[in-house]
Amino acid sequence: MAAMDSTAALPQPQYATHDVTNQPPPLAPYDASDDPALIEGLRREGAEWAEAGIRRLGARAGSAEAQEWGELANRHEPELRTHDRYGNRIDEVDFHPSWHHLMRAAVEEGLAGTAWADDRAGAHVARTAGGLVWGHTESGHGCPTSMTYAAVPALRAEPELAKVYEPLLTSREYEPGLRVPTEKPGLLAGMGMTEKQGGSDVRTNTTAAAPTAEPGVYTLRGHKWFTSAPMCDVFLVLAQAPGGLSCFLVPRVLPDGSRNAFRIQRLKDKLGNRSNASCEPEFDGTVAWLVGPEGRGVKTIIEMVNCTRLDCVMNSATLMRKTLVEAGHHARHRSAFGARLADQPLMRNVLADLAVESEAATTLTLRLAGAADRAVRGDEQERAFRRIATAVGKYWVTKRGPAFTAEALECLGGNGYVEDSGMPRHYREAPLLSIWEGSGNVNALDVLRALSREPGAADALFGELALARGADARLDAAVTRLRNELAETDQVAARRLVERMALALQGSLLVRYAPAAVADAFCATRLGGDWGHAFGTLPAGTGFDAILERALPGRN
Repeated sequence: MAAMDSTAALPQPQYATHDVTNQPPPLAPYDASDDPALIEGLRREGAEWAEAGIRRLGARAGSAEAQEWGELANRHEPELRTHDRYGNRIDEVDFHPSWHHLMRAAVEEGLAGTAWADDRAGAHVARTAGGLVWGHTESGHGCPTSMTYAAVPALRAEPELAKVYEPLLTSREYEPGLRVPTEKPGLLAGMGMTEKQGGSDVRTNTTAAAPTAEPGVYTLRGHKWFTSAPMCDVFLVLAQAPGGLSCFLVPRVLPDGSRNAFRIQRLKDKLGNRSNASCEPEFDGTVAWLVGPEGRGVKTIIEMVNCTRLDCVMNSATLMRKTLVEAGHHARHRSAFGARLADQPLMRNVLADLAVESEAATTLTLRLAGAADRAVRGDEQERAFRRIATAVGKYWVTKRGPAFTAEALECLGGNGYVEDSGMPRHYREAPLLSIWEGSGNVNALDVLRALSREPGAADALFGELALARGADARLDAAVTRLRNELAETDQVAARRLVERMALALQGSLLVRYAPAAVADAFCATRLGGDWGHAFGTLPAGTGFDAILERALPGRN
């Protein structure tokens, strides 16, 4: 016989003061891949074969279970254990089980290094599209998957090391915990570049690399100011060798099973990205393997940086899309002043403006992923385009993220300012993506460097813009102004120049691929100047219905 509920017969409380009304239901479950700009871009950039998998992953990302994993992984933050109970130095970080659920799903779905082992055209596009939907869960665990993806091309500078580690970095197997790397079914990679005295100026690094009697093997002594994520299996690290700044592979566990010297001083107490551990490690006799020639460390590791910069664009676009969906869901179910928020003209203006920005970010992200995919396969024109456009996209899309997320949060009013809504977590996450892998200034200067040292980069950019010539007079005028301004490539004008590059590039993509209402709204405002200084200032006559039906199908 089932146990009787002892409270069933008790009288119900008589102190209730009100009924709960006019509150939206939970968003989950929902389909994170329900985004025409995403699916159309996936097909256009050569990964249509991945569509069924992306749609399946989108449903999984929007499930109540996966959304709860994201919440719990951030509520229960990683904890550093420097020593075990007996006093032995272990330098381990403990994560909530939800973190491991998210990581396992991401690795199994090929969001880490798997694309490098996939010979199909569009493999890197498919991975990016997967990130655009799986990122709806939470952003922190995207750090180790991104670095694992990015480590592969850098590691290829040392073919013998790549032969050992690449099959493990491209695996779909996730196994947490520290063991001899070659004894695990799959590996994760981290990165340690910056030091406290220099930050992005890595040539000021003081970590020293001393060669040993074994060719290619060194010992490191020094520190790193930001290293993520400390429970990865291997790290790419910059240090000063006798021949200059060089790149090294540092495993947490050595081939004989002993712990490598990787002493975690503390975890960073970050504004956002709280689920992910970032640390300050010290090296003292740390064993490392040289990757690439001595003195070419920046050139070697820049292959990793180019990939992680693409992921910064991807993650910003993901946050935009996620918060837009949240804002649209709230507006559809919340009423004020006698009408649903989603039916009120000014709210529709705000949502439509956000939708245009989101589509521009998603479309550019997938175009960059397509360039990366084709560059890997030997397309030199796409390689040149990728070189400049990734830096341009990294600068602009990540800059737009915080303002976008703040506006989306405001659509929920006071409810959006409460942690339970999830919006504060997204808001805290947004600024990271502009800082990680080079702040805005670093990326703007990188664009200037590409213009001055790689003439093919400018040609590739304008070649892309020329594909939309004649489609919109405002875009044509913007491209003409941009070409005239290329002579002003001093540092003072760098941000202005890169911003205009980004807007012209986004405009050209939308004119070619987006519905007329979206492209017209973008060109009228971002290029034509018929816009205010905040979101929600689209001009009268904008196709609000068409924009919102596309961005929020069934939700507006």
